[in-house]
Amino acid sequence: MYRYDEFDAALVRERIEEFSDQIGRRVAGALSEDEFKPLRLMNGVYLQLHAYMLRIAVPYGVMNSRQMRQLAHIARTYDKGYGHFTTRTNIQFNWPALSDLPAILQDLAQVEMHTIQTSGNCVRNVTTDVLAGVARDEVEDPRPWCEIIRQWSTIHPEFSFLPRKFKIAVIGSEHDRAAMRTHDVGLQIVRDATGQTAFRVFVGGGQGRLPYLAQEIASAVPGEQILAYLTAILRAYNLLGRRDNIHKARIKILVASLGIDAFREEVERQFAALAHEDLRVPDEEQARIAAYFAPPAYQALPATSARLETAKRLDPELARFVRTNLRPHRQDGYAAVVISLKPLDGVPGDITASQMDTVAELAARYSLDEVRAAYEQNLVLPHVRLDDVHALWSALRQAGLATANADLATDIIACPGLDYCSLANARSIPVAQALSRQLADPDHQEAIGPLRINISGCINACGHHHVGHIGILGVDRKGEEYYQITIGGSPDEQAALGEIVGRSLPADEVAPAVSRVLDRYLELRREGERFIDTVRRLGADPFRLAIYEVIDAAA
Repeated sequence: MYRYDEFDAALVRERIEEFSDQIGRRVAGALSEDEFKPLRLMNGVYLQLHAYMLRIAVPYGVMNSRQMRQLAHIARTYDKGYGHFTTRTNIQFNWPALSDLPAILQDLAQVEMHTIQTSGNCVRNVTTDVLAGVARDEVEDPRPWCEIIRQWSTIHPEFSFLPRKFKIAVIGSEHDRAAMRTHDVGLQIVRDATGQTAFRVFVGGGQGRLPYLAQEIASAVPGEQILAYLTAILRAYNLLGRRDNIHKARIKILVASLGIDAFREEVERQFAALAHEDLRVPDEEQARIAAYFAPPAYQALPATSARLETAKRLDPELARFVRTNLRPHRQDGYAAVVISLKPLDGVPGDITASQMDTVAELAARYSLDEVRAAYEQNLVLPHVRLDDVHALWSALRQAGLATANADLATDIIACPGLDYCSLANARSIPVAQALSRQLADPDHQEAIGPLRINISGCINACGHHHVGHIGILGVDRKGEEYYQITIGGSPDEQAALGEIVGRSLPADEVAPAVSRVLDRYLELRREGERFIDTVRRLGADPFRLAIYEVIDAAA
């Protein structure tokens, strides 16, 4: 993984000193909350419903055991003993005292972590495929490019005060495991006609009250020119994006209003104007950063593990975990292992300090000292020997981290909702917990197969409900919490926005309604068809009927 150089270390140190002084003035009353707000937002600090919240950057989701242990220390020392992983692979602490933030930032700096650009109208944390570097279908590891973009965009003088926040995702395969088209800019690594690294570029994605999927703006931007092309996109957005209405300030609105062809013409003009500036990524710099992401020292192992196969035959629960939570690895004898943060009745994405310590220990022992945060609000150990899976699973089970539900019905993505967020209309966590209980049976989950349920507590869509196979949106109906259901969304390479199927439901009717939808799917599916495939074949109507026919009959 990438290690800070002297420039990174100096930048973080200077930012801590600056922000610590600003915090001191706020605590002393020399700054009002309105004066403090733009300063804290530059440093990942939000004012939530009950307290300040601190968001910590995990660039492209990659951490080592030392960093995970430090996060456990922060949770235990300055918070209420837990943290919350988000869809942007960051971690949030919901209860830090403002006066403790300088100490927290110092502790983070000790392990090369920070909170810079995790909020505010700037380029946010760059995300990627959680299987980057280990996926068998990968054209090229996207992590070095994520790091190049991170270095280019950090405290960029021209792009630190954009019309609105700006999110970039980079993937290295045809299969999209990073929800690329929900981003302001999505980059897919491809090969050009000469076999060189190039980027297929998408622009204008985003969710919220006006959701859009990013559209292709360029099919093969050469790798050495990608920073210039990103500069052209951001310059066009910075110049033309709206600043008079926060709800219409995202680049998705600009692209939609101009049309992709007109926006492409503007970007090409900006790109041509950059010809006199040398924004190429030098080959030697690409090689220097790529060296940090060189494959680790894998052992030469057989493709299968007799030890694991024997253990699976003896323990059905281990066999289930292997079926659901292991992912293929490009190196024979290894697997990537999903650590689900979605236990029965749990809060999606939450992890306790003691569990963080356990994950740190297991990453060091079994995963070549690496752990990753995933878009799905889970963790992944990317380099586990198949021979070690049984021992790893036993340790995870002892820590309450062995839930065998990755990519299944109870692997629910959910925002914190009204339990924490001042913007929310409704609670997300109790609905996720009710669904977890309703769909808990593991055999039933496996029978249903791959399924993405997403829950947002308001139209800002932090739970990505628009692209859930089943999406749930909290709405306010005359002071009461209700939930709107969408069907047919998808965040992958066949990205789609879900269709609203009918009127909103009270909280206690959501889990039974979703259960009826899944029962209807099991009745209608063809052999080998996933839920999303059946929806694409039949449309939303059969599932709309499943939701409302019981309710209407009882009315």
